[in-house]
Amino acid sequence: MCLALPCRVVELLPGEQAMVDIAGVGKQISLALVDDVAVGDYVIVHVGYALTRLDRDEAEKTLALFAELGLAAAQEPTAWSV
Repeated sequence: MCLALPCRVVELLPGEQAMVDIAGVGKQISLALVDDVAVGDYVIVHVGYALTRLDRDEAEKTLALFAELGLAAAQEPTAWSV
């Protein structure tokens, strides 16, 4: 399964590149597919490419949902925890 994640742009780099924050982890991505990205913008990132910009409210809602799902998944027993 593949997942595209909302990430906040923290630095613009040469060559249509940027550094983004993914849950406290920095990652270099390509901005080749998205125009007019600025520091502080949120972008949807998949396999190292920003696919589109996302408004801050929507990004924060999505990140909160991912956090909630992660917490719920961590509390569920798995076949490996028997």
